[in-house]
Amino acid sequence: MDIRDLQRDNIKNLSPYSTARDEFKGEASIFLDANENSFGSPLPANYNRYPDPLQLDLKDAISKIKGVPIENTFLGNGSDEAIDLLIRAFCNPGKDNIIILPPTYGMYEVSANINDVEVKKVNLLPNYQLDLERISETINSNTKIIFICSPNNPTGNSLIRSDIETILANFKGLVVIDEAYINFARQKSFIQELTEYANLVVLQTFSKAWGLAAIRLGMAFSSTPVIDILNKVKPPYNINQPTQDLALAALENIQQVNEWIRITVIERERLSNALARIEVVKKIYPSDANFILVEIEDAQNLYYKLLEQGIVVRDRSKVTLCENCLRITVGTTEENNELLKAISILTEQTV
Repeated sequence: MDIRDLQRDNIKNLSPYSTARDEFKGEASIFLDANENSFGSPLPANYNRYPDPLQLDLKDAISKIKGVPIENTFLGNGSDEAIDLLIRAFCNPGKDNIIILPPTYGMYEVSANINDVEVKKVNLLPNYQLDLERISETINSNTKIIFICSPNNPTGNSLIRSDIETILANFKGLVVIDEAYINFARQKSFIQELTEYANLVVLQTFSKAWGLAAIRLGMAFSSTPVIDILNKVKPPYNINQPTQDLALAALENIQQVNEWIRITVIERERLSNALARIEVVKKIYPSDANFILVEIEDAQNLYYKLLEQGIVVRDRSKVTLCENCLRITVGTTEENNELLKAISILTEQTV
């Protein structure tokens, strides 16, 4: 498979914008090429210079942790930027389509709609696993991307690895595996399979385990042709310098992050077991993420009662296959205790 044949013709022929930092490589003491403010910036640190458009230092640091070469790494403003760019670069508006697998992350559909790309939906099976037969039947000659979220949001479960591999081996388009929650999972990341599948794109993020949701930094790992295309169509300086600096500093604290992951997994099990003992809780779905999906009697009512107590969870009752379900993020031990106490009191009042 030649990935370059999958991209839109206008992208194939696109001449990307050339920045001042693209044209100059090397060391210098005086920069008068980019019309920056030469006096500095009104902040303790100077941010008057444009950042590295390819974020090479940050990618190098990520490479040491992930084991993925720089040339196979793309950084975006959250994973959402990578999702949008993949659709824009590979899907012709009004002609091509993507496949999503509800219940799943909502931005795949939103980005496709913004770009006038048809969305074909193949619901997960009742056990929240892939319906390979229906996926195969839904694929047509204009299907360019299949988005797979594993561990899945909002259900929390990992999808069966061999099922994903079946799609990778047989689909002649891009297979995007969104691993936003992979740090909390028992299943291994698909970044280990990048050399096996030219059409594989793996999304990860700094927003969850790394605790950096506010800086909006996402990662996409793929074959070099895919990364080259993403770099071609992205905005020139898509990752700002403060974000790069903060991410580099965070990468030096991996032990703290690993400790948070360990505690989160322990709390996930404790929270699940405690909720299961509450009468109005009908089902706790298995989770490989930092949240759990809980089926509750009259979930919407409990959602609003929790809001009155200052506790915010996510009502997923209207989402396909998630009727009467709340999605509950695993908090700190203290936050989880407050949640359990509030639910116990509120459900007793309801009875």
